[in-house]
Amino acid sequence: MPTQIPQEWTRFILKDVTFVNLMMRHIYNVLIVANPYDAFMLEDDGRVEEKIYNEYAQLGLRYPPTFTQVSTIEEAEKILSSTKIDLVICMPGNADNDAFTVARSIKQKFPDIHCVVLTPFSHGISKRMENEDLSIFDYVFCWLGNTNLILSIVKLIEDRMNIDHDIQAAGVQMILLVEDSIRFYSSILPNLYNYILQQSQNFATEALNRHAATLRMRGRPKVLLARTYDEAMQLYEKYKDNCLGVISDVRFPIHAHPEHQGAMGGNKEEKDPEAGFKLLEAIRREDEYVPLIMESAESANRERAEREGFKFVDKNSKMLSVDLRHLMEEHMGFGDFIFRDPKTHQEIMRIHTLKELQDNIFKIPRDSMLYHISRNHMSRWLCARAIFPVSNFLKHVTWHKLQDVDAHRQIIFDAIVQYRHMKNLGVVAVFDRGKFDRYAHFARIGDGSLGGKGRGLAFLDNVIKTHPDFNRFSGATVQIPKTVVLCTDVFDQFMEQNNLYDIALSDAPDEVILQHFLEAQLPDSYIADFFTFFEATHSPIAIRSSSLLEDSHYQPFAGIYSTYMIPNLDDKYEMLRMLAAAIKSVYASVYYRDSKAYMTATSNVIDQEKMAVVLQEVVGQNHGDRYYPTMSGVLRSLNYYPVGEEKAEEGIASLALGLGKYIVDGGQTLRVSPWHPHQVMQLSEMETALRETQTRFYALDMKRDVGSDFKVDDGFNILNLRVKEAEKDGTLQYIASTYDPYDQIIRDGVYEGGRKVISFCGVLQQDVFPLPEIMQMSMKYGAEAMRRPVEIEFACNLNADRTGDFYLLQIRPIVDSKQTLVEDVAALPDDECLLRSHRSLGHGIVDDVTDVVYVKYDDHFTAMNNPAVASEIEHINRQMIDEGRGYVLIGPGRWGSSDPWLGVPVKWPHISAAKVIVEVALKNYRVDPSQGTHFFQNLTSFGVGYFTIDTNQSADQGGMVRKDLLDAMPAVEETQYVRHVRFKRPLRILMDGTKQEGAITMLNVE
Repeated sequence: MPTQIPQEWTRFILKDVTFVNLMMRHIYNVLIVANPYDAFMLEDDGRVEEKIYNEYAQLGLRYPPTFTQVSTIEEAEKILSSTKIDLVICMPGNADNDAFTVARSIKQKFPDIHCVVLTPFSHGISKRMENEDLSIFDYVFCWLGNTNLILSIVKLIEDRMNIDHDIQAAGVQMILLVEDSIRFYSSILPNLYNYILQQSQNFATEALNRHAATLRMRGRPKVLLARTYDEAMQLYEKYKDNCLGVISDVRFPIHAHPEHQGAMGGNKEEKDPEAGFKLLEAIRREDEYVPLIMESAESANRERAEREGFKFVDKNSKMLSVDLRHLMEEHMGFGDFIFRDPKTHQEIMRIHTLKELQDNIFKIPRDSMLYHISRNHMSRWLCARAIFPVSNFLKHVTWHKLQDVDAHRQIIFDAIVQYRHMKNLGVVAVFDRGKFDRYAHFARIGDGSLGGKGRGLAFLDNVIKTHPDFNRFSGATVQIPKTVVLCTDVFDQFMEQNNLYDIALSDAPDEVILQHFLEAQLPDSYIADFFTFFEATHSPIAIRSSSLLEDSHYQPFAGIYSTYMIPNLDDKYEMLRMLAAAIKSVYASVYYRDSKAYMTATSNVIDQEKMAVVLQEVVGQNHGDRYYPTMSGVLRSLNYYPVGEEKAEEGIASLALGLGKYIVDGGQTLRVSPWHPHQVMQLSEMETALRETQTRFYALDMKRDVGSDFKVDDGFNILNLRVKEAEKDGTLQYIASTYDPYDQIIRDGVYEGGRKVISFCGVLQQDVFPLPEIMQMSMKYGAEAMRRPVEIEFACNLNADRTGDFYLLQIRPIVDSKQTLVEDVAALPDDECLLRSHRSLGHGIVDDVTDVVYVKYDDHFTAMNNPAVASEIEHINRQMIDEGRGYVLIGPGRWGSSDPWLGVPVKWPHISAAKVIVEVALKNYRVDPSQGTHFFQNLTSFGVGYFTIDTNQSADQGGMVRKDLLDAMPAVEETQYVRHVRFKRPLRILMDGTKQEGAITMLNVE
């Protein structure tokens, strides 16, 4: 029976680290001061710059340094005065060429420049250096013509420059090398760096795309070189929380010689034969886990080192670098993770990647697991691979604190899953069959563009990642569905290989074009990728268009191309056939007649259009033979019809039961402001609620065998069902109210009998699920990130236990030519206006209306004739429809009121040709304005303006209407109560929905 895992290890949040800001300080320019012979050796025989460049390229490193060579102090000073030099390398060469004098001179004038001595060793030079003050140098190295050494020098100095920042920023690790022998560390450092840089290339494969892999390499362990006991202890104490391991000599000085502080550390007389043991023993007392490796030329030290638990390397061994590499693999976490049998030390299992560890953690034998956990091997391996969040978390889950192997397995598994999910968020990964599983998130196949929807999804994913408060609600998750994008280059390849351009660009009917595309062949190379996607996805799959122009920032291309859905089947080969047919059908939709017409209308050229395809799990739940989400919705971050306490900038939502295609197809939705969820106009009166709420919904048909027989209509396998079908499925629990015909009342909740009204009462008013708050955040963060008003599509699954998953499906800027308003409506002069309102609903410009229909009123107006007024207006409206004309409708009181004493009791069909409806408050007839409540759904659906004018107030407060001007015009038609006039030139209707300012101007109107 496993131990109860403490809450601190079951409920944890890993803190992500970024590699972008690591290794920011570089050695860019190197000045080499050498005599002509050494310079020639470096340039021609050594070809140092070429070799360094090749080394950098081979190891995937960026920013290789450039080298400048001089041979005198004057030349060096001239270069240093005119060029930013980061590192000076001085080569003594022989006793006559005094580089020490050069270095002193350089350091006096440029004290902050790093300075290194690179010398071929000889007895004479060694004697010379014993008498020199070497504190002016960072290091002294032994030069044997190995360009790897120069790379190591550059990296050693860069590590020292960056370590403080990189540990603070990301928890980068440090390997401490303690060695005072110049010849030995000159030999071992190139091997050490070569191995570390190769390791960084290996662990870079954990990244999700090439850019992330390059950045990830910056997280490699740093190397610090210490040459005395004091220096080593000082570095260890400073960085001990991030120490990956220590490699130490045995015999070296305890203290630096006061005259020789700097490069040399000390001389032979000061070496302590026990220094290495003293150092490693002191470190072991502080940390029982850190790997400690001792290297010594005295083989007698081996027995003592191994007795004290240190690993030993013989300096005299010809296999020194290989032995050291094996020890680092085994104990510092480099290379693969090898699970071993603790008794025989035989290999049980080899783990290459983090995903492999996740997949196999419950399969490792118990005693092997115990062996590695108790020695902190797992945390160290993750550290060496720059997986710092998991490593840092597991480092504190020690065997001393929790002695239960199975609990450790679960904690490790949970931490890896959370880490992989965190790294996937906001990143477009390159699709990798070895990594894509149910915990993967968003990947691309191909190197082309993601297209509009693909970009929008990737952008939404990043918005979610940068705002963690999306997921602050208990029992509610916010995410995008699992997604794979076939990039535009796959489309290009498909079109060219199948010679489809001729038929595609012809005037052939849509059905013929589709048939040619269905008969074409997708590249076989993607079959294995599709099967991997099927294995990771357990829901139906939506195949969505994602063209280059679609959801563009500047062009309204939404809804032009096709989106198909296919059910999830046990027969994956049948699924493959359906998927291939759906992809080809989406490709074909680029060339349908409507698409070509739209291209022409928006001045685009069809060959500019390229199609990516989004493969995405369909949000929803299985209900027998149908599949649909509890709710879908569309959010708009600007509300052009704010009523009551609503504000334009708060945005508006349209909600519906079932698949979102219902909303796109113009179905009846519930319109609500997420900031005012208790104020739903459609539910304000019982009649309105029964008349203007959803009665049907869409679901995916799961039993229909679509095969590869796809239709031009992408909804051919979508069911159009009555709401009572959803009641049978039990999905209305939190989103419906029940109409009681006996008591003539609508009650929140689902009860037996009575019609169900889709009111979303549970999620809007009863806090069953934090839908209003999540919608608010989606609009706020989406619009902030896009720097413009946005439209967002979403779907949501609610569970019986009040938990739920909210999925963001698409984001696009609100682009509508009708809604492009640049003028300041409030600034228009009154003398240009026929009428003006400071309480208007609607947005945009209408400039094709010449007709005004108005009720004849004056200060003695009476409402008793309003029913007759309604009849006369219905007659005129019918004529306007027949002539294809729109008009401005003006009258006192509330339009559409069921009480004729409050206004003209028209129904929407009686005024359906009106482009703007104006309600006027009079002196003896003052009715609270309705702001269009009686036709609200129609106003918003058709973009009709609604103006309120109060003649009892001044024009700058209540607005104005030039009724005198209308009265003076000849009538096209005049009845007992209504006049119809026509202007010779179109009026200009301007509506600013963000400020609720509206005006109709008569500029250039005679």
